[in-house]
Amino acid sequence: MAVDFQRQIPASFERVQRSEYGYNAKQVDQFLQRARVSLETPNAAVHAIGSADVRSVSFDPVKGGYSASVVDAALDRLEDAFARRERDELIASSGEEAWLRDIGQLSGILRGRLHRPDGERFRRPSKKKIRSYNTVDVDNLCRDLIGYLEEDKPLSVDNVRRAVFRPAVGHDGYEENQVDAFLDRVVELMAAID
Repeated sequence: MAVDFQRQIPASFERVQRSEYGYNAKQVDQFLQRARVSLETPNAAVHAIGSADVRSVSFDPVKGGYSASVVDAALDRLEDAFARRERDELIASSGEEAWLRDIGQLSGILRGRLHRPDGERFRRPSKKKIRSYNTVDVDNLCRDLIGYLEEDKPLSVDNVRRAVFRPAVGHDGYEENQVDAFLDRVVELMAAID
């Protein structure tokens, strides 16, 4: 399956004003060049990139850099393109049954956590003043995810990618790292399904 990189990523991004912070343009451009090679000619890629790499990439903030929201939107499209290719490659090499089995295993793992009671889905921070996510906000998204996975209720992968939770402090919230890692797996599953 050939992927048109230009349809996924524009040649350049708009920049924020010189006094505002945006993404380091050089870092963005270098990453996207590596992504282009990995997507268009994967056998020529020295350091292959996949959907998980796109999902986890981060760039230093610099004054006058690329607009974060514009770059993030392009990265979302790029992640989806990699996820589709990875799904197609798995189906081509191992068959649709293998893909369905992988999706089912990941879905089962995620559902196990989603079906925990409200307020008990994730760890609480071990220290009192550590920042955490508001449990009600996270639990609301988890209920939406149950509806998506089990009741065919509509939910966009972008809703999960862009989820914002009110901050909490210490034991009043869920540990940010654990919630973020879980949501990364949810995005992985949704990108593979959609």
